[in-house]
Amino acid sequence: MLSLIVASVALLFVHIGAQVIVATSELGSAWNAGPRDEGVKPLGVAAGRAERALRNYLETYPAFAVLAGALVASGRIDGIGFMGGAVWLIARIIYLPLYLAGIPYWRTLVWLAAALGLALMAIRLLA
Repeated sequence: MLSLIVASVALLFVHIGAQVIVATSELGSAWNAGPRDEGVKPLGVAAGRAERALRNYLETYPAFAVLAGALVASGRIDGIGFMGGAVWLIARIIYLPLYLAGIPYWRTLVWLAAALGLALMAIRLLA
């Protein structure tokens, strides 16, 4: 489970990196390095997708972190708890390129798989 937690943090930085790279390619490195006081935001399709994918990750990440931490603390890092964490992480890895590519339906199915992973983690905590 600890390896999944570390990998989830790495994936967070992949999301942030993708968003930064796309935004910087649109607005330039001076914008990225500056204070951004002028309120200018990237408006391109890719930048919007990267931003929404990051926000989507951040919406489920706290649930994963709490469930993973609770599984570790309770010593229940085996069985469906670990499998649920792995499903969540793998689904979230797959989700990012699907979102960036604008692929509908599959992206939703992958999001549902990640949600199922969280449910499996919760079931293991309660069992």
